[in-house]
Amino acid sequence: MHEQESTRLADEITRLVRMGARFRGMLKTGDLGAEFSALMLLPPLRAMGPMRVTDLAEVKGADPSTVSRQAAQLVKAGLARREADPSDGRASRLAVTDAGVAACERVREARVAMLTRVLDEWPADRVAAFTDLFEEFNNAVEAHLRSDPASPPRETA
Repeated sequence: MHEQESTRLADEITRLVRMGARFRGMLKTGDLGAEFSALMLLPPLRAMGPMRVTDLAEVKGADPSTVSRQAAQLVKAGLARREADPSDGRASRLAVTDAGVAACERVREARVAMLTRVLDEWPADRVAAFTDLFEEFNNAVEAHLRSDPASPPRETA
């Protein structure tokens, strides 16, 4: 890729990240009792089943202390529960509750509705092409992060 296009893409990614907080605020999910970052722990828990906080941190690429704080919010809000780890009685796992499944669906539906409104004027073939390219981009970034020893191992916020 040419440096000029890489620079332009970097600027657009920065622009998207800056809009993230406003986008989350527009999702209109109501008060689910936990910060948005904590709510983002629900999808992998729902998909992969109960897991230890350290394993969840690894899946999310986040610092275990950050995930532990977020997990506490989910438990307090009734969106997740702690249960004994059957492989080690001294440890606990985090599991999604029925309320957590409902919250996960509410956030997903709000995100899909927002994106549907944003992309409403786009032709279907362009939405499909953009989605394919965005998935390819994310896969490439993930592969690079896994293979680059210089990349920071975890997010801390």
